[in-house]
Amino acid sequence: MRAVVYRETGPSSVLDLVDREVPDPGPGEVRVRLARAGVNPTDWKFRAGMMSGHDEVTPGQDGAGVVDAVGDGVLGFAVEDRVWVFLAQHGRPYGTAAEHVVLPVERVVHLPVGASYDVGAALGVPAITAHRALTSGEDVDRLGPGALDGRTVLVAGGAGAVGNAAIQLARWAGATVVATVSSDEKGALAVAAGAHHTVNYTVGDTAAQVRAFAPEGVDLVVEVAPAENNDLDRAVTRVRGTVAIYANNGGDEMTLPVRETFAKNLRYQFVLLYTLGEDLLRAAAEDVSRALEDGAFAVGEAAGLPLHHLPLERTAEAHDLVESGAVGKVLVDVADW
Repeated sequence: MRAVVYRETGPSSVLDLVDREVPDPGPGEVRVRLARAGVNPTDWKFRAGMMSGHDEVTPGQDGAGVVDAVGDGVLGFAVEDRVWVFLAQHGRPYGTAAEHVVLPVERVVHLPVGASYDVGAALGVPAITAHRALTSGEDVDRLGPGALDGRTVLVAGGAGAVGNAAIQLARWAGATVVATVSSDEKGALAVAAGAHHTVNYTVGDTAAQVRAFAPEGVDLVVEVAPAENNDLDRAVTRVRGTVAIYANNGGDEMTLPVRETFAKNLRYQFVLLYTLGEDLLRAAAEDVSRALEDGAFAVGEAAGLPLHHLPLERTAEAHDLVESGAVGKVLVDVADW
């Protein structure tokens, strides 16, 4: 099989396209023949500085394709089942930038009828991260129609992949969604994803504009840049609100004024996909699949998430696109079916 690997950390030039034996699944594992692989910021960040003790690494956490072999003890999956996968390379040397990937059955999810491989490969890291952020507030454990009725969610960076997923999932669950963006073009993408309101944070008083849509304050903030938005988040959250932080864009440290913060009984939930419990991962996979079945989750320009397709041999360019901040979702076309 063809696979992209790196044997040392560094820039995208360390990636090589090689031939490898097709791996066999062990007990409790599934082998997937991939059509698409999703590229996430963690892929280039790991490649730039992390080998995790492996001599060779194939990057890629997310993908979609068909099952072509199952190991002993695997139930619920059969050859030719259409699936999406997540955390494929977490704790393992070989991820989804390859024609085949073997991974634990817990990381494999049935792809609903009618859902494309493009949308399947775009789930994983963004959608599960968004799900955990949206379920970290008060009295919300799962998502589904009505789960967020009467609540207002502020999504920072509404044109990003996680922001897009958060908007689509929050709207499906019944929330009123406000998204912050840096341009009118990104505002249009957030609206296409389902945001009810957008605020261009480069123009005017952002807190006042958010408050105009949520006079009592927002219930939850899905935050990508906590250091930069620290003061804004406290200003726009309601009493007993939640700030769910999934990235450190714009700064690695933040300082909280104790009295002002505890006076609101604010909750801060830090979200990192790789250390979530299995129960949270499974809940997210189930809820995201239900959103797909309901037609509430999509990709592409019409859904506010433009797609950038590159073939497997151009995986290095795909990494560079993500690292440079390309708007939308970068997918690697592993196969042409």
